[in-house]
Amino acid sequence: MEMNIALLPGDGIGPEVIAQAVKVVNAIGKKFGHNISYKEGLVGACAIDATGDPYPDATHEICAGSDAVLFGAIGDPKYDNDPKAKVRPEQGLLRMRQKLGLFANVRPTFTFPSLVHKSPLKLDRVDGVDFVFFRELTGGVYFGEPRGRNEQGTKAFDTNVYSKEEIVRLARMGFEAAQGRRKLLTCVDKANVMATSRLWRETVQELAPEYPDVKVEYEFVDAVAMRLIQWPKAYDVLITENLFGDILTDEASVISGSMGLMPSASLGSKVKLFEPIHGSYPQAAGKDIANPLATVLSAAMMFDYAFGLKAEAQAISDVVNLSLAEGYVTEDIADGGKAYKTSEVGDWLAAKILG
Repeated sequence: MEMNIALLPGDGIGPEVIAQAVKVVNAIGKKFGHNISYKEGLVGACAIDATGDPYPDATHEICAGSDAVLFGAIGDPKYDNDPKAKVRPEQGLLRMRQKLGLFANVRPTFTFPSLVHKSPLKLDRVDGVDFVFFRELTGGVYFGEPRGRNEQGTKAFDTNVYSKEEIVRLARMGFEAAQGRRKLLTCVDKANVMATSRLWRETVQELAPEYPDVKVEYEFVDAVAMRLIQWPKAYDVLITENLFGDILTDEASVISGSMGLMPSASLGSKVKLFEPIHGSYPQAAGKDIANPLATVLSAAMMFDYAFGLKAEAQAISDVVNLSLAEGYVTEDIADGGKAYKTSEVGDWLAAKILG
């Protein structure tokens, strides 16, 4: 298969972890007989520094013309610490999602047998956890208008807006995912308070009869925030709006024991983007110590979701599990054992795939 992949390394540790994912992707290409080509673009703080724009038109053209996008991370302290900055790296991320039509963020949470002891939760609560969030990504309060401040600067306002169409397309993805899993869907909202949440619940209730094999539950976001910690194994597929999903998926990410382990996908009608859930971790940039496994597993999701190549995706997942079991890992999860460099882990994973 011919594959054209856009690479957006971004800021901080982004270039380092993307480089390891590329090693693994190339090894998979060689093993399974795929021809893979890459084009690289700027995004985030590095794009602002180079062009003044966190998501330049040239980068958008590369992404729009690709079969899939591998994305590292964005963010830089010089912007994080300046609340008055008019141009910010995160603006590039939001614009990229909007322009590429990436309306569904898929965030799985699962545990690794060799690492369950690193979870902040008790073993009986996390062993066997396997659920996935479908977060709506291009609507809600992050994109709603009007937004801003009054003339005196003493009041600020954001607008939360959703259309039925936006909810339907995300919910259908969730229902279809649930059909292939444990056939349980949880709609997360705040319908007792918010008009947008009532539209979410009403719309999902209308869709539910089309999926009679899926059990649907409706929970308020605050209840889900508690139950994710109390009993995360109660969930299978969860669907929710942009802001709630942003918060809950970060909460869920620590269940596995490290944010450096969880991948994600952002899906649209055309281009699909894959990225680790962690940030740019600028303190570790250039030190060759960052955990690349979340980015490598994002590449596994790419083979599955973008190309429908499940054997290739499984081969990556298997070699990541092997690295964890054999302790060939970076310092964040070495747990007192030998810690390997980011680049060494990437080399080891690629060699195991080809071996």
